[in-house]
Amino acid sequence: MWGKIKAHIESGEGVFVIFIKWVIIGCIVGAVVGVIGVAFHWLLEEATAFRMEHSVILWLLPIGGLGIIGLYHLLGMKNDRGTNFILVAVRQNENVSLRTAPLIFISTVITHLFGGSAGREGAALQLGGSIASYLGRVIELNEKDKRIITMCGMAAGFSALFGTPLTAVIFSMEVISVGIMHYSAIVPGTVAALIASALAQGMGFQPTAFTIFGVPQGIDLKIALSVGLLGIICALVSMLFCIVMDKVTHGYKFYIKNPYVRAFVGGALVIGLTLLVGCEDYNGAGMDIIQKAVEGEAKPHAFLLKILFTAITLGAGYKGGEIVPTFFVGATLGCVVGPIFGLSPSFAAGLGMMAVFCGVTNCAIASIVLCIELFGAQGLGYYALCCGISYMLSGYYGLYSEQKIMYSKVKPEFIDRSVV
Repeated sequence: MWGKIKAHIESGEGVFVIFIKWVIIGCIVGAVVGVIGVAFHWLLEEATAFRMEHSVILWLLPIGGLGIIGLYHLLGMKNDRGTNFILVAVRQNENVSLRTAPLIFISTVITHLFGGSAGREGAALQLGGSIASYLGRVIELNEKDKRIITMCGMAAGFSALFGTPLTAVIFSMEVISVGIMHYSAIVPGTVAALIASALAQGMGFQPTAFTIFGVPQGIDLKIALSVGLLGIICALVSMLFCIVMDKVTHGYKFYIKNPYVRAFVGGALVIGLTLLVGCEDYNGAGMDIIQKAVEGEAKPHAFLLKILFTAITLGAGYKGGEIVPTFFVGATLGCVVGPIFGLSPSFAAGLGMMAVFCGVTNCAIASIVLCIELFGAQGLGYYALCCGISYMLSGYYGLYSEQKIMYSKVKPEFIDRSVV
């Protein structure tokens, strides 16, 4: 009996030491990535503000594209795989070059400054993951611990830019291998995300949040049916988003072999499309359009144009994220389609935003938690229903080709396959 008690005590001491180690590491990662993330956030805001005040700068987008490709070639990373490489680094313990951080930092700012259609959170995952991976090598962590610290960096980077620490942690654990959550990262990831978010707020960057109007009180089966129908449409649109992104990217590479020419042509196409539609709603991340959609105002074709603009931009080699564009697509889609089913356009915009995000990332739990952090808990059951339907019906499509779907979406069986 005493032997069992002693072994339990010794085991507890070991766990406590590991706990302290990861709290300290989480603090370090959160502080380092948080500071850099705040600087990144500030530069993106400044770049966006400058572009909106000087719209003529859009004409320099092709030159900016040449600069991005040149930077990656100069630093020996012409075969960069973006966020996909971060996913592989966690799953297979591959080292992420520290050069990824300054490259994605500078190139994303260039994309936003000159009007490319891209987000920022995907870039934040690369930024945080590469810095944390480097820190793991500096402090000589073992193979398994390096995976955990990389996820901590992903969470800190996401949290610093978006101000949603809980989503940041869950997303970093869920996105690697859908169906398998890396719970070992929950404590250090949470610590890192909270510190990064606190640093951002301390520097004046408030968490992203939206006020949703027309959220139903209680549970109504008729409303639930309408929400379910919207979830089905969001699943189809999320598949469309992924397919267009994939086809445009491969089309560029098939028809235009030279990456410099691809970037220049892509920039020129974005300029041409902007002139054709007669506005700059689809350049940059589009947070202002998302806000309008949540307030009940959106153009019927806005979600389709944002998909096209984003695919042309990122497929040509410009850098940034895909997550905010999916918010744009989902919010404008929901705002337009929701009222057809009797839903408030504002409430439907929130539903669409989260359901399309869920469909393209295959992260159902992170999507539901994000609803709480962005909109509050009212109507959570409807958000969960919409996200769940989008997750189930979006098939095995996804934004990240290196993401693994470990379990079937419709059966309790192991499948282990990459997304389409």
